[in-house]
Amino acid sequence: MDRSDVAFLVSKEWIQDEYGVQREQISESQVFVQVNSVSMSEWFEGGRNGLNPELRFTMFRHDYNDQEEIKYNGKYYRIYRVYFGKNDTVELYCEKRKGNADH
Repeated sequence: MDRSDVAFLVSKEWIQDEYGVQREQISESQVFVQVNSVSMSEWFEGGRNGLNPELRFTMFRHDYNDQEEIKYNGKYYRIYRVYFGKNDTVELYCEKRKGNADH
């Protein structure tokens, strides 16, 4: 498997600042991935369920820690389904975020 593309898994955490206000802290960790379009059936079924399936990222299973977003080519994608495959791989099925704005 060719995992030569670079993506960033996005982690979010709420921390309390010195004034007691909860603020979201975002961190990104670089991972090497193989990127594919989702299958026609995945796209169709996702659309029936209100999703907008677009990409499937395959990576080393131990790089993934239940993140809910991934950034690829400057765009953010929401991870809506995770499949743990063979040979220590994980597939992340993703949809483009609405508006796709930077954080």
